[in-house]
Amino acid sequence: MVGQISIQEVSKEFVNPDASKENIHALNGFSLDIEPGTFISLIGPSGCGKSTLLRLIGGLDNPSSGAIYLDGKKIEKPGSDRGFAFQGSNLFPWLTVEKNIAFGLKARHIYKDSQKDVEEFINLVGLGGFEKSYPHQLSGGMQQRASLARALVGHPSVLLLDEPLGALDAFTRMNLQDEILDIWKKYNMTVIMVTHDVDEAIYMSDQVVVMSARPSKVEIVIDIDLPRSRARAQDTFQEYRSKILEILNFGGKIEEVEYYL
Repeated sequence: MVGQISIQEVSKEFVNPDASKENIHALNGFSLDIEPGTFISLIGPSGCGKSTLLRLIGGLDNPSSGAIYLDGKKIEKPGSDRGFAFQGSNLFPWLTVEKNIAFGLKARHIYKDSQKDVEEFINLVGLGGFEKSYPHQLSGGMQQRASLARALVGHPSVLLLDEPLGALDAFTRMNLQDEILDIWKKYNMTVIMVTHDVDEAIYMSDQVVVMSARPSKVEIVIDIDLPRSRARAQDTFQEYRSKILEILNFGGKIEEVEYYL
């Protein structure tokens, strides 16, 4: 089974745009092993490096020290084995839904053999009938569905989600949470999701990784031992919620939010 990730003593340092100040240490000796097919949520204080870690796993940036491995191979650049969906849909406004989803396949010169995949994932995310629509003609939830389809169409073994539902209304968000879980179960991918929503993390995840304040390391990994599908109102769910919120206090530490973390 593919999709095993090993993060080994990873540190990441950024040059401070204010030359009079010290460099910014986002991650410091961060280590974590993620089993194939697991749904993981990363949660922690704003600016602690959650999105930075996701970018490193995606190969969009490289660690200052340490290494990340996917199925035993060191990650050094982006690859089709990792799909990425961001908080904003990041769709190309001049392309239709169909062409946005097919963009990566065309860039890899495999579109001719994968046209059926485009159709499959358009229907999977509930956008059948909107193939020829442009992003500005879609609601926020529909744009996010298209973004998910684009991340999935190449059949990655790892799906990286950076606050994918953060800009949506509560009702749309909960519906998409369930749809993402259905997709995860169907394709048996490893999913790593950054979220600030504790309830979302508990509802969706096998494990919640609580990150410390910057420079970040793993504060604790919490196994969510609840049957699926989960009821947010049940006592055990609320116990997990209270535990995570207590840990997130970190003794009152408050970190300055940096735009690139």
